[in-house]
Amino acid sequence: MNWVNETVPQEFILLGFSDRPWLELPLFVVFLVSYILTIFGNMAIILVSRLDSRLHTPMYFFLTNLSLLDLCYTTSTVPQMLINICSTRKVISYGGCVAQLFIFLALGSTECLLLGVMSFDRFVAICQPLHYSVIMHQRLCLQLAAASWISGFSNSVLQSTWTLQMPLCGHKKVDHFFCEVPALLKLSCMDTTANEAELFFISVLFLLIPVILILISYAFIVQAVLRIQSAEGRRKAFGTCGSHLIVVTLFYGTAIYMYLQPPSPASKDRGKMVSLFYGIITPMLNPLIYTLRNKEVKGAFKRLIARVFLLKK
Repeated sequence: MNWVNETVPQEFILLGFSDRPWLELPLFVVFLVSYILTIFGNMAIILVSRLDSRLHTPMYFFLTNLSLLDLCYTTSTVPQMLINICSTRKVISYGGCVAQLFIFLALGSTECLLLGVMSFDRFVAICQPLHYSVIMHQRLCLQLAAASWISGFSNSVLQSTWTLQMPLCGHKKVDHFFCEVPALLKLSCMDTTANEAELFFISVLFLLIPVILILISYAFIVQAVLRIQSAEGRRKAFGTCGSHLIVVTLFYGTAIYMYLQPPSPASKDRGKMVSLFYGIITPMLNPLIYTLRNKEVKGAFKRLIARVFLLKK
């Protein structure tokens, strides 16, 4: 135990793209703009979903959870990344790295499950419209959301513990922008085959299985939509489901690439960019996708803005 403790560094050096300093300014601008848009976009979704009574439905309850996830998800990594880009010493304390690892992994795992729950909600809404309010009652919605959060944080406890138990033997240069499981496993001076197998197995549970269930749900949804006689009804159904499907493709596609592909030295820079995509770009795009393609949300925004102007008069 003493030997393991001696190998734990006081801080980690986050390399990022430090070997390419010309990228730092463009990356700083991209990170900062993305973070600001993420904060304002997701806060707007949460506020309008809570303040507009017409959006007090299961779909917007889950969307509020997704926006809260994305807010916390990006806040766990982006501020530290912005600080490191502006600093000559690109470091993070050991405690900060542990917190970042746990929070990022917990929220990412929760989002994997929550997107699956949201597809189930759309499946019931379109395939069982007459029984929707009976099936998707408030208690079930709360249980599904709670199960997603509890499972995500439980997974993070397990994976974080396994990762942090690996001896580092003085290695402290993390070839990444933030503390993430694949990057930290590369620091270990012991064989990580068992850890990589565990990571792969859990990634299958949290990534592949939800994706398969989502695809099955959407196969039934497409069949049900094609049976709708009204062109307006078909357009509305494809509009709400299309938004969710775009989010699912962006998030799961990049996460699966990162966690389920075999480790390869040649793909390390590509892996960094992919992790930035699901860690920063996707949370920024989610509010835009749901608002630009959704008449109900756009209408709620207009009503909220009109109410604000009326209060000022």
